[in-house]
Amino acid sequence: MVLVATLWLALAIDRWLGEPPAGGHPVVWMGRYLGWMGDLVAPRAGAESTRDFLRFGAGALGWCAGALLVAGVACGVARAAFVLPAWAAALLLGIALKPLLAWRMLRDEVLAVEAALGRSLDDGRTQLARLVSRDVRMLSAVEVRESAIESLAENLNDSLVAPLFWFALLGLPGAAVYRFANTADAMWGYRGERGGRDWEWAGKWAARMDDVLSWIPARITAALLLLGSPVRFASCRREARRTPSPNGGWPMGAMALRAGVRLSKPGVYVLNAPGREAAASDMAHVVAIASRVVVLAAVCATVAMVFRLGVA
Repeated sequence: MVLVATLWLALAIDRWLGEPPAGGHPVVWMGRYLGWMGDLVAPRAGAESTRDFLRFGAGALGWCAGALLVAGVACGVARAAFVLPAWAAALLLGIALKPLLAWRMLRDEVLAVEAALGRSLDDGRTQLARLVSRDVRMLSAVEVRESAIESLAENLNDSLVAPLFWFALLGLPGAAVYRFANTADAMWGYRGERGGRDWEWAGKWAARMDDVLSWIPARITAALLLLGSPVRFASCRREARRTPSPNGGWPMGAMALRAGVRLSKPGVYVLNAPGREAAASDMAHVVAIASRVVVLAAVCATVAMVFRLGVA
């Protein structure tokens, strides 16, 4: 039951205290490693061409080395915890798990977009830029809201459901490696140039590993978003196929259908095309829907751990 207590303690810490300082944040450390390693594995844009498989191999090797390091540290923390009394083990593991979950920060950032839009469109765009990587300079107020809702849905999986899934399955190392994979995809998983580096092949392994590790959790997130609604899962599947991502379209499509709003990325996809335009009141509504999913995901993870450990 220590692992069950760990999960709920981590969520309680997230709710009441939020994110730890950047200097002590494991995901920040992962980002620093990936930034350093990225300079080694990805060639400068426009540099003399090398064989694609060498770039791919370098990226895969750098990713695997980082994943092993993360898994090793997490295993060390878990091993240290289980020589402690149960209450101390749960406390240590809860503190270690919390930075791998980021629901409060996601919720606050999404609500801040609407608050900024209430001041001006430029403020809304500036706030949205903290959440998304797309160019926000020409977005309308409705498109700003759509982008914020899409980010909420997609990151609900990446920052909460998927880490809980892997924690329930493999403990702290599972959640830590998943967050490493997700961070690597965010930093390396680009087609072509970014930050003066060519990621076409160097980042391909990172992108594919994130796709693999997010595949089941993304569909669980969609199912939890639709739970209790009249929307059929098959409808969500149709919407998900409209996006180029094998996983991101599932939670985004489910949120669009559940909230009854139209979500789009100009020139790329439109989700729930018959839906209405996103309004100011929809922001609090979608956050409430996502908050319900947080609780449901935690309950599902608890049941899964009790069953898994009970069988073992």
